[in-house]
Amino acid sequence: MLEIAKLKIPPAYQVVSKELQRLIVDGLLKPGEQLPSETDLASRFGVNRSTVREGIRQLESEGLLRREGRKRLLIAIPGEADISPRMERALLMHDVKFKELWEVARALEPLAASLAAVHITDAQLVALEANIAEMAQAVDAEEPGDGLDTAFHTMLAAFSGNRALMLSREPIGQLLFRPYVALGQQVKQAPRRNLEAHRAIFAALSAHDPDEASRWMARHIDDLRRGWLLSGRAIEDRIEDRSEPR
Repeated sequence: MLEIAKLKIPPAYQVVSKELQRLIVDGLLKPGEQLPSETDLASRFGVNRSTVREGIRQLESEGLLRREGRKRLLIAIPGEADISPRMERALLMHDVKFKELWEVARALEPLAASLAAVHITDAQLVALEANIAEMAQAVDAEEPGDGLDTAFHTMLAAFSGNRALMLSREPIGQLLFRPYVALGQQVKQAPRRNLEAHRAIFAALSAHDPDEASRWMARHIDDLRRGWLLSGRAIEDRIEDRSEPR
């Protein structure tokens, strides 16, 4: 008897969402423009409003739409806040190890520093200097500085002028620098060494020296690996492994 596989027809709201996504990516619906009303879209697609509403929710969750007021929906460009959390979850679900994250960061972070040294502006240098000053206060007071550490690397990537680099390294950085507080507690010299590295990178950026900025960032990322191992973790451990040091 001939076997015929059942057709896998996607739900109507997914079809609506996919078509609207195509119109946005192709530039037929442009960032900042208002999305047509649910009634209008339902009429055009030949579906009911609840189907359109569900499709719209999906696009909102992906950062392609944003609300302005209660009713206005505007076309948007997904940013780091939309992309990074989804990528972080995917990396964790794939059981990515510290070694894998570190290997990628070892390539991307020095590149970001090198490009930033070329493109950085005076205003951006001021922002980095303020971050380092806050971190110095946190280190002196023996307070957590994980948020400041992550912000330093995020700003540096943004100042590189390369949007592909900025978006691709963000989830890696968010996960890799997550153990900052724990490492500082277990490896007492870690926070101050971290601060010294940031200051050296800043000096290279101020001098617009891409080679020196890249060299210091590479040393900084290598130091993170040493701190991870000194804390008793293994290079193949998952980044969220909270087990006691061996």
